[in-house]
Amino acid sequence: MALQPRPLRLAMVAGEPSGDLLAASLLDGLSARLPESTQYYGIGGPRMIATGFDAHWPMEKLTVRGYVEALRHIPEILGIRNELKRQLLADPPNAFIGVDAPDFNFGLEHPLRDAGIPTIHFVCPSIWAWRGGRIKKIAKSVDHMLCVFPFETALLEKAGVAASYVGHPLADEIPLVPDTQGARRTLGLPETGPVIAVLPGSRRSEIDLIGPTFFAAMELMQQREPGVRFVMPAATPALRELLKPLVEAHPGLALTITNGQSQTAMTAADAILVKSGTVTLEAALLKKPMVISYKVPWLTGQIMRRQGYLPYVGLPNILAGRFVVPEILQHFATPEALADATLTQLNDAANRRTLTEIFTEMHHVLKQNTAQRAAEVVTGIIETRKGRR
Repeated sequence: MALQPRPLRLAMVAGEPSGDLLAASLLDGLSARLPESTQYYGIGGPRMIATGFDAHWPMEKLTVRGYVEALRHIPEILGIRNELKRQLLADPPNAFIGVDAPDFNFGLEHPLRDAGIPTIHFVCPSIWAWRGGRIKKIAKSVDHMLCVFPFETALLEKAGVAASYVGHPLADEIPLVPDTQGARRTLGLPETGPVIAVLPGSRRSEIDLIGPTFFAAMELMQQREPGVRFVMPAATPALRELLKPLVEAHPGLALTITNGQSQTAMTAADAILVKSGTVTLEAALLKKPMVISYKVPWLTGQIMRRQGYLPYVGLPNILAGRFVVPEILQHFATPEALADATLTQLNDAANRRTLTEIFTEMHHVLKQNTAQRAAEVVTGIIETRKGRR
C-alpha cells in the first residue's frame, strides 16, 4: 500500500492586530495557490483563525506595548517562544513565516534557519526610522523579507537580505474613493455637518495615557464648534468598558461609540484625531486630514527618542518623506494643542485638497494585490526548497 504524501505545513506567528490583518491576507493568497490539505498553524489572531489557521496560542499573549510595560510579561513570552521553537525543530514545517512582531520572531527564526527551515518575514521592521542595528539580526534570521513599502527592498538587499515588495493589503481593501455618506448612514450619523473620528488606541495603557487628553480635546472642540459630532470605535466590549469612565466624565459630548467598525468610523469623518500606528496609514488611504498623537511612559519615550532617525513617527509623513499632517506627541499633546490642530485640519479646504492628492498617489503605489504577490513569493520559496531535497 502506497504511503500518502505528507501535507504541506506552514508555521506562522503574528503578535499584533496589524499582523493579524497581514497574515490573514497572506493566508487567503496561499489557500488559493497551495493544496487544500496544507496545514497552517502557530500563533495568530481572530482574522487568521477565521481562515482556518490553527492557533496553538492566541495572539494576545504577545500583544504588549513598550519596553517598560513588557518587562513583567517577558518570562511568559519567552516560555512560549521556547516551546514553539522546540516543537518546530522536533517536527519541521516546510517554512516558517514571522508576521511583524520582530522581537519575538527574529529570536525564533534564527535557530529555525540554522536548522535548515526556510524563514520568511512579512513586514520589514522600521530600520529606516529607528533601530538600524537590527539589519544584522535580520541577515542572520531571515531567508526572505516581504516588504509592504517600496523603499525597503534596496536597504535590505544592500545588507545581503533577499527581499520582495508586495504592497500593503490595506491599499487593496480600501476603495480609492471613500463613501463618506454611506458610512454615516451605516453608523446612524447625520449626513450633513462636521464629524471628527477620534481613535485613542485599543490597549489599556494607551487609554490610560492619552484617553483623558483626547476627551478633553473633544470637549474644547465642541465648545468652539457646537455643531461638531464625534465618533469613536471601540474594538472590543472590554475597550468600551475602559472608555466608560471617560464618557461619563464628559456627559455633554456629541459622541457616538461604535462596536468595532473603525474603518467605517474613519470613513464617516471629515477629520481624524488618532494615536500613532498602522491606523494612521488606514486614515491616509481613506484620504482624511488628521492629527497624529501619542503618549508613552517617560522612560519608554526616552529610549525611542534616542534610537530614532527620522523627525516623524506617523506613517503618512514617513511615506511622503515630509510632514504632511501634524504630529503632536508626549508632553506637547495638550488638549488645547490637539483641539487647535484638529479643527485646523477640519476647516482648511485647501489643505484637504492637497492631502487628497498626496494620499491618492500613496494609495496607488501601495495597491499591489498583496495577497497574490506575497503568496507567489512564499510558494516559490517552498517549491525551490523542495526541489533541493
